[in-house]
This record gives sequence, structure tokens and C-alpha cells, in this order.
Amino acid sequence: MLAAMFAVFILQIAARYVFGWPVGWTVEVCLTLWLWLVLWGTAFCLDDRDQVRFDMVFLAVSRRLRRVFFLVSAGAVVAALALSLPDTWEYVTFMRIKRSATLQLRLNWVFSIYILFAVALILRHAIAGIGVLRRGLPETGGQGP
Repeated sequence: MLAAMFAVFILQIAARYVFGWPVGWTVEVCLTLWLWLVLWGTAFCLDDRDQVRFDMVFLAVSRRLRRVFFLVSAGAVVAALALSLPDTWEYVTFMRIKRSATLQLRLNWVFSIYILFAVALILRHAIAGIGVLRRGLPETGGQGP
């Protein structure tokens, strides 16, 4: 997706500044690919340890309190995303009546990646929380979900 986005971006620059032919569809493709790249990458490609986190407090407390922090943060993510899922589904399905400005893509297809993202994060954090409940924090520090 990143390679495709870069190629379309270069095409846009060449079309506009070399050939004097501005093309509007390239902006739409870049924005859609960026949305999909970020949400797909976060949901399915990045490992938990690769996520940006501010863990100074987490690392400064006892191992027992870290477990509590881990479980609270995993539970908060699961609860927030699970509670938002019905409204998210309603919004995405509503967007089937709208189309993008240039390429006329149905916006429910464009925004459907968010549902995959939310479900993937719910599952990842629920599994991580259950793992910590059963086995405790991993020896590597168990930085929060």
C-alpha cells in the first residue's frame, strides 16, 4: 500500500508540474491508501512492542501494579471499541449511499477498514488480558497492550 501510495503521489507531481495536467483522482487514492495503510498496519502488522507508548509510570511501579495497569488498559480498549462497534457499523453501512468525489468509490468500502481495525484490536487486547490473567506478565516486562 505504501509503494502504491508513493507511486500515485509521484504520478500526481509529474502530471501537475511536468505535463501541466492536474489530476484529482490521485489525491483521493493517496488519502484512501493512507487510511487503509495506517489502520491495517496497526491492526495486523505491528507487534504490541512496536506501538508508541508512554510507559514511564508503568515501568516505575511494582510488578503487581503493572499487572493491574495492563488489565485495566486492555479492558478499557476492549470496552471502548466494543461499545462503539454498533454505532460504527451503523455509520459505515449508512455511508453506502455516498460516493467519493472523484473516483465514485462507495464510502462504506473506504471506511470498512475501521471495523476490521476495531475487531482486531478487541481480539488482540482481550487475548492479551486473558493471557495476563492466566499466566501473569511476561518476564520481558509486559508493557501494556
